Amino acid sequence: MKKLTAIILLSALFAAPAWAATKTATLSVPGMTCAACPITVKAALSRVTGVEGTRVNIDKREAIVTYDDAKTNVATLTKATKDAGYPSTVVR
Repeated sequence: MKKLTAIILLSALFAAPAWAATKTATLSVPGMTCAACPITVKAALSRVTGVEGTRVNIDKREAIVTYDDAKTNVATLTKATKDAGYPSTVVR
């Protein structure tokens, strides 16, 4: 019985990453007004653990972020842009 329990626990431990999903969030970043702004926003988002990719469009004033939802969340992404001086909100 102990071996069965250990096997189940180990299986769950190694399968846990499979529960994670790659998600995409679009953030509205209205404070981006110059050519350097997207560079700063992209750098801030790229430093967040779990972010897999970031595309920033200054014309639309938005950032599209692909991330691992087991490692980060939208609140952390918006905090990263705010801390960089560019408050953002999620586009629904």
